[in-house]
Amino acid sequence: MIKIGTALFEACEELEREKGISKEVIISSLCDAMVTAYKKHLKQKDVPNVEAILDEQTGEIGVFRTKLVVENVEDPDLEISLEDAKEIDDEVELEDEVKIEVTPENFGRIAAQSAKQVITQRIREAERKLVLDEFMEKKGTLTTGIIQRVENRNVIVNIGKTDAIMPYKEQIPGEYYKPGNRIRVFVLNVKETSRLPQVIVSHAHAEIVRELFELEVPEIEDGIVEIKSISREAGYRTKIAVASNDPDVDCVGACIGPRGSRIQTIIGELKNEKIDIVRYSENPVEYIVNALSPARIVSVDILADDEYSKEAFVIVPDDQLSLAIGRDGQNVRLAHKLTGWKIDIKSESQAAKMEYAPHPQHQEEYEEDTSDDEIDEIAEEIREEEEYGLDEEDTASFEGDENQEESVEE
Repeated sequence: MIKIGTALFEACEELEREKGISKEVIISSLCDAMVTAYKKHLKQKDVPNVEAILDEQTGEIGVFRTKLVVENVEDPDLEISLEDAKEIDDEVELEDEVKIEVTPENFGRIAAQSAKQVITQRIREAERKLVLDEFMEKKGTLTTGIIQRVENRNVIVNIGKTDAIMPYKEQIPGEYYKPGNRIRVFVLNVKETSRLPQVIVSHAHAEIVRELFELEVPEIEDGIVEIKSISREAGYRTKIAVASNDPDVDCVGACIGPRGSRIQTIIGELKNEKIDIVRYSENPVEYIVNALSPARIVSVDILADDEYSKEAFVIVPDDQLSLAIGRDGQNVRLAHKLTGWKIDIKSESQAAKMEYAPHPQHQEEYEEDTSDDEIDEIAEEIREEEEYGLDEEDTASFEGDENQEESVEE
């Protein structure tokens, strides 16, 4: 037997405290290392019935072979005579199994080298498994981390036991990520690698908005208010469709909170990103009208509504066309993502000029009616557009500015 002492057990306890790796894993690794070293010592790969045993009371470890007690020994590696077995254990009988110590002399240095390699490998494997299991559970949820550094436009975020990667496409455009700052991120994916698992996080994912609303709005957490859909262009604007499962609870008001306290907290977390709270409706016409707010809508015609296509033709007042389309098409694009409907918007004057028939085959005709000059004119109007307040009672639009409290109170 080889004397180890108490240092090993102290090291095991320290590893368990620091990395969460149990003492049993370390002891099992040490025993496996002893067996591996013994096989190398014999220069044999297959040595049957060999195991290492650690006595925690004495702090000693040794290599043992299990042999069958027989009357006539035919294979000395697997069998032992009754007479020899009696010297080890007086109570042994024929056909019993006995463990015989076979620890070589001067085996300590060889075993120590092998044990170091095996234990290091096992610790890495155990650590990798712990991290993988932990973040597999966190996948699809929000977590808080600390920004470490920026490498090749990727942001490295420490989220506990490992560093996560935030790719450039998952960052908010124009956002400055300063090392040392705390950041709330969405765990997008966990990839198993030969070393520690690679965790991919996002600061631009639409689910971040969902998680923030669930944290700030108790009615959502309790299931009274339900988030039906979210469309987001990170850093600029988000539309979120909500519905109430209780007729006595106003879903939009619940999300706003008293004097806008809930929505302002979320806006602050999203760095003053504009948020439109839209009332969900099973009626597609009503839903599209709500989604396009704050623009006023004259009419909505359903062109196609089946499993292959969902298209709607919307007419707005002339002075509302730029607002309905939004800057660089943002408003209508977010409304399309939110509702799942393809939306074609025309002003009243444009609709009056063409022979409108509510059928998809006329889509090209609608597009041809708007000339390049008119498109440039609309784009110019959008660029000069001031920030708009609430125009529809079924939609709340918020921005993180000084005038926000007034808008909420109104």
